[in-house]
Amino acid sequence: MPAETLPAAQAGTVTLGGDLTVNRLGFGAMRITGKGIWGPPADRNAALATLRRAVELGVNFIDTADSYGPDVSEELIAEALAPYPAGLVIATKVGWTRHGPGVWQHDASPAHIAQAVEGSLKRLRLERIDVYQLHVPDPATSFDASVEALARLRDQGKVRHVGLSNVTLEHIRRAEKIAPIVSVQNRYSFSDREWDFVVDYCAANGIAFLPWGPMAQGRKANETIEQIAAARNTSTAVVSLAWLLLRSPVILPIPGTGSVKHLEENVSAAAFRLTGEEFAALNAVTPKPYWLRG
Repeated sequence: MPAETLPAAQAGTVTLGGDLTVNRLGFGAMRITGKGIWGPPADRNAALATLRRAVELGVNFIDTADSYGPDVSEELIAEALAPYPAGLVIATKVGWTRHGPGVWQHDASPAHIAQAVEGSLKRLRLERIDVYQLHVPDPATSFDASVEALARLRDQGKVRHVGLSNVTLEHIRRAEKIAPIVSVQNRYSFSDREWDFVVDYCAANGIAFLPWGPMAQGRKANETIEQIAAARNTSTAVVSLAWLLLRSPVILPIPGTGSVKHLEENVSAAAFRLTGEEFAALNAVTPKPYWLRG
């Protein structure tokens, strides 16, 4: 099947940093680990099969982090896919350390970043990481110092591009004074639009926006999205992803799963088109702020 006809390609493309063009339906590799994002998955073969199927469907952007497992997600990606097919972009992150299931601790110190990149390169079996992201600002470390550490890795050729995650607009502007920023990854979905203005900033400045939690996991879908899904004989997940793809051309959704079935459902959103009326109805909904939801 020609690359341009693969399912994920139906979402169109986005270019990161001027030289990495990927299909605009990616894969988030957090959920291929164990419970609490800790240890190996309950079904290793299913996790490997999901990664391989993603690439077969035309997904050519995979997002992970050294903290997923820890290490497990990166190791599984390499086991399933290395040597990597041409055009596959692996993005990973640094800034959290792990000490147990569901336990996350900041460390975005320059010393940790310099050490952590070596581990990610080894586990991913790469000579250079295409997109290396600061996972989260560290309250115990100067944000500028963390970004400067990433910029040094870029200068050293260990990192191709620098990205950010879980940041404010102020963080992005400060980081741009230190190094070109090609992507921002914040929590964002149809029912969680706290970072609308960051999406708009990214669109205006040619920065890819990677929404995590793109389907607002664990929350009941809004009635409007449920009605559209029922009328179109599809799932609320597909409608949610289709809304993101239409929301802005710089949005690169990265839904994650450890199931081939769920992966295929998610990727089908690349070809799903909301009508103008449906999109307008969804945009007319004002979701409750994240912190007010039960």
